Amino acid sequence: MKVLVVDDDVVSRMVLMHLIDGCGKFDIAEAEDGADGWQQLEDGLRPGIIFCDLRMPRLSGIELLQRVRTHGELAQVPFVLVSSATDKDTVQQATLAGATGYIVKPFQSDQVRAHLGAFLDQAANGYEHSAEAPAETLARLGIGADRLLVYLTGFQNQLTAAGTEIDALLARGEQGEARLRLERLHTGCTTLGLHGAAAALKPLLSGQPGNEAVQAALTDVVRAVLQQSSLVRQG
Repeated sequence: MKVLVVDDDVVSRMVLMHLIDGCGKFDIAEAEDGADGWQQLEDGLRPGIIFCDLRMPRLSGIELLQRVRTHGELAQVPFVLVSSATDKDTVQQATLAGATGYIVKPFQSDQVRAHLGAFLDQAANGYEHSAEAPAETLARLGIGADRLLVYLTGFQNQLTAAGTEIDALLARGEQGEARLRLERLHTGCTTLGLHGAAAALKPLLSGQPGNEAVQAALTDVVRAVLQQSSLVRQG
């Protein structure tokens, strides 16, 4: 499967490509900025997923995302924005623009693998997605599929930001605040019908979980969100 990596910083681009390559056999195409990426897409490149830096000259990540979302053949391609920004406004902007994911620099291999997980053979990876059927979630929440996708994408971006925030909290010894963040994420999983993801987080709600266990659980939750989003899109 083709993966397009768009970043004007050559070092960041190389690091991300290396992490993607370590996740499996992917055909990786690279673009030096948003304008270059758009030109390749217009010339016929059809990637299965796009990883794109947020801030770039000529054409920003948001601007490229907006063009992709209005292109008939590309509109449904998963688009992961990459940035060092973790503020709520930036994450919300990415969600409203239609991003399917958000990765915070410096890159973590687990974050990259989580976004690629939907394209890997889940059986081979020993992963089983346990969740409420999308139709049941839609009926329970009284919403349409488009709104559920917005919720799932927003929750996914929240998870990405939470990984960095909880890491910092644990480093400062603020176990109580870290647990509060995890409880909110657990509630989000329950609300969205992500049973397996909720179960992955539950053991972390008591005691003093280490950062390694937290990051592993968050990665599992992101994978669950990605798979549920894929099921919703399939109808």
